Amino acid sequence: MITRRVLTALGLLALTPFPGTVRAAAGGPRLGSPEPMDLDRLNDLARSLRDRPYAPPQEAPAAKALDALTYGPLQEIRYPPGRALFADNPYPVTFFHLGNFFRHPVKVFALEGGQAREVLYSHDLFTYPAGNPAKDVPDGAGFAGFRFQKAPAGQPGDDADWLAFLGASYFRAAGDGQQYGASARGIAIDTAPGPGRTEEFPVFTRFYVSPASEGAVTVLALLEGPSLTGAYRFIARKAPHVVIDVACTLYMRRSVERFGVAPLTSMLWYAEGMSRFLASDWRPEVHDSDGLLMQTGSGEIIWRPLNNPPRLSVSAFADRSPRGFGLLQRDRSFDHYIDDGFEENRPDIWVEPQGDWGQGSVQLVEIPTHQETDDNIGAMWVPADPPQAGEERSFAYRLRWPVQEPVATDLARCVATRATKGSWLAETDRRPGRANLVRQFMLEFEGAALAGLDPEKAQIVLTLSRGSAEEVGATWAPYGKPSPWRVFLKVYADGPDPVEMRLQLKAGDRLLSETWAYRYDPEAPGTVL
Repeated sequence: MITRRVLTALGLLALTPFPGTVRAAAGGPRLGSPEPMDLDRLNDLARSLRDRPYAPPQEAPAAKALDALTYGPLQEIRYPPGRALFADNPYPVTFFHLGNFFRHPVKVFALEGGQAREVLYSHDLFTYPAGNPAKDVPDGAGFAGFRFQKAPAGQPGDDADWLAFLGASYFRAAGDGQQYGASARGIAIDTAPGPGRTEEFPVFTRFYVSPASEGAVTVLALLEGPSLTGAYRFIARKAPHVVIDVACTLYMRRSVERFGVAPLTSMLWYAEGMSRFLASDWRPEVHDSDGLLMQTGSGEIIWRPLNNPPRLSVSAFADRSPRGFGLLQRDRSFDHYIDDGFEENRPDIWVEPQGDWGQGSVQLVEIPTHQETDDNIGAMWVPADPPQAGEERSFAYRLRWPVQEPVATDLARCVATRATKGSWLAETDRRPGRANLVRQFMLEFEGAALAGLDPEKAQIVLTLSRGSAEEVGATWAPYGKPSPWRVFLKVYADGPDPVEMRLQLKAGDRLLSETWAYRYDPEAPGTVL
């Protein structure tokens, strides 16, 4: 299983050699013979492979050596900046070494002037400390993936990268705070599958990488999996934050249950308002993202705080022609994490569909976890009419990786969601059998739309999928400022089934806030504020 901790570590390796490193001769990678390649040719290749039997990717030789290349030994391996592909380009390309977590080599080609030349793996391209088990990986084994460096060798930033492709169809970009966090994927197939099915992980098997031109880098990628093949084009720019334009055509080998377009993955162990008993840890919060933001086709802005649920959970938000969706790290205060991992700097990922995506739903998948090393959060667009065997589907979208809110609005944002049961309940709520049915929520909203208004006169529009709510009201937060506001409500719900909740703030006909959406699971542990 590819874990978040492994991706974070390998995506942020320094590239300076260790003392005692065995160095090879200076120089970049050798290239193979040229062959014509462009996006049309890549689509032809993907289409032709769709009509052939699926061939799973072959593991690199020297299995014992790969077994030994776990987290620690992999961190010791370096790819020196001076040996980069396109070494003199503003964004040179360096490569990831195979290891225990990344056992299937990918082919990488240098693409210039319509001609592709394979980048030939050589043991001498990397540097290794004495005794590192990589010495037993044979020459020609191949690369695990690649990344774009921030500067040519010898310049500030040559030891840091800003865009990386590593593992299955995963890729991700560093945010303004020089941090990696959530990841994107090429496609998600049967995520959170029904009985008798398992999730499929298609793999990028070939990459065609072009040198940076006019500030942008271009990557073509071939996707292969049991259910489909695909041809992708990524055009990425680094400033002011990373923006990636994605275009893809998918060729279906067979029908699938859940066809996830523009999928995103992240990690949430626990956040504010969640039980600290979920974790034996000293940190107040541990997460790469804390909410799903959506802007629907009609313009409604919906904020859905993330959960670490007691069981696998899938929430679907039906829409037509969505304007955008993404996983955000809305909490940007170091004091809320107090961790040297600086989670407050994790970038958001925001998807902007290009063209009409039609009818479907943004789906949020939440998987229970008891550790921070698992990517347990997924978000994607699922068309209402998933493609059938033999079909072709094309999609285009823009990915943004900012640390600022991706949607400009004066509407108030929900900046905290907290829940409690037990100590705050009235005596009537503490009667035997009743305390398990009630949960008190406290939400905090802030934004320009609340300025000059009295929260006690605001209209709170609340809907529940089941159960009832009482004691719903708003008040000032005790911060001595015109905002934020606090909104309180008690929810009563008998039985274990989840309760889907939505809430908006209004002043007459005027909308004051985004829509807060939440999935309250009565079986989830509560917390005392």
